[in-house]
Amino acid sequence: MLRLIFLAALAGFSRASDVLEYTDDDFESRIGSHELVLVEFFAPWCGHCKRLAPEYEAAATRLKGTVALAKVDCTANGNICSKYGVSGYPTLKIFRDGEETGPYDGPRTADGIVSFLKKQAGPSSVELKADEDLKKFIADQDASVIGLFADDKSTAQVEFLKAASALRDNYRFAHTNSEALLSSYGVGAEGVLLFRPPRLNNKFEESSVKFSEDKFTSNKVKRFIQDNIFGICPHMTDDNKDQLKGKDLLVAYYDVDYEKNPKGSNYWRNRVMKVAKGFLDQGKSLSFAVANKNAFSHDVSEFGLDGSSGELPVVTIRTAKGDKYVMREEFSRDGAALERFLQDYFNGRVKRYLKSEPVPENNDGPVKVLVAENFDSIVNDDSKDVLIEFYAPWCGHCKSLEPKYNELGEKLANDPNVVIAKMDATANDVPPPFEVSGFPTIYFSPAGRKMNPKKYEGGREVSDFAAYLKKEASNPLVMQEESKKKKKKKDDEEDEKIEL
Repeated sequence: MLRLIFLAALAGFSRASDVLEYTDDDFESRIGSHELVLVEFFAPWCGHCKRLAPEYEAAATRLKGTVALAKVDCTANGNICSKYGVSGYPTLKIFRDGEETGPYDGPRTADGIVSFLKKQAGPSSVELKADEDLKKFIADQDASVIGLFADDKSTAQVEFLKAASALRDNYRFAHTNSEALLSSYGVGAEGVLLFRPPRLNNKFEESSVKFSEDKFTSNKVKRFIQDNIFGICPHMTDDNKDQLKGKDLLVAYYDVDYEKNPKGSNYWRNRVMKVAKGFLDQGKSLSFAVANKNAFSHDVSEFGLDGSSGELPVVTIRTAKGDKYVMREEFSRDGAALERFLQDYFNGRVKRYLKSEPVPENNDGPVKVLVAENFDSIVNDDSKDVLIEFYAPWCGHCKSLEPKYNELGEKLANDPNVVIAKMDATANDVPPPFEVSGFPTIYFSPAGRKMNPKKYEGGREVSDFAAYLKKEASNPLVMQEESKKKKKKKDDEEDEKIEL
């Protein structure tokens, strides 16, 4: 009997959660008991919430005693969810001293949540007293930014702390007023040192960088950090991927794992860096990174590559405009293949990669089928107005729209100036400036203004589309409404004769 009681207690203990549960009755009284709390507003039936749950639990356990993680079931606690404007699940919000400070837009993995919230906990910049404190701080897996100031009331320190407050979501900051540390690190009255993660130390660049501007301003400090934090070739993760976007970026995908295999991870990274440094020294404009091919399997597949097997890295380039390029030659240990690929890329000899279905052999239907390979020739024909539906084969709304969209195409089949078209956006690259984040997404591309397509926000009936096109089309529409009515009337008369 005692054994059963012990086992039951053990089972109950194993199921204990480190995520706090708040309700309508106790939310306001409990939220202020923690300096920093991340709250998840969820619904039990929500698929995204279910996927987040184990990551959220793991993060709560790792942050226990540092940052609190809590949750509110909005199906049972509608009042508090309504108060904080929750309209979708999961919604995550950050609270400081009982007050909401904004949404949580960080990663949704345990590692990402822990990394993000550690930066949020406590002051934006940690004060360091001794060399041992500084060495411990910069030994972290993330980069570190250290301000060293002889006077704790100096303008330079004030500006540094402003920069730390503004960038605390992404970077780690510390400061010191220790004369011994200033002297040890070769800083006069004031200075800033940026230390890259120790695991990424290499022979191609310094492990630390010194702020060299004559004048201290928070904007100059922020620019210094953003220009130097990643170095030649950072390790791209879920935490920092958004900071690497918006630039022309080469990524080498392979089994990057700095916890289990740091030596192997740096083996390939060093080969990328050697080639990268050569081109950067020539003044070539391109950013570089390495990433785990399994963690970024979706990105790899977007380039038509299979990164599931093989030791060698696969290499891609995505430009700020969204153009994609793939290194087809096998990665060589001496880096020669990567060097040839980059030389061809900078000389304009690498063909842009397009994820595309085959161009239809027969495309004479009332609704033109677009794929990536024929998109430009059809949509960017300057003499045509084009209405484009971007759809997904599995989308229920798209399936409901299909017969109406086909009818619209039939009505305008004889109009020489208007094209009704559709594209499977899951099987083809959507070119800029079109942006598709849901299905169906519909755009109107007017004749003579192809770089300024308009997103269609109207109704989904045939009459709605027709009214919109009558208003927006460059030329009067040629509709087939009358002939169709006559045909229907004739068919009805034939039916009556048969019945008689």
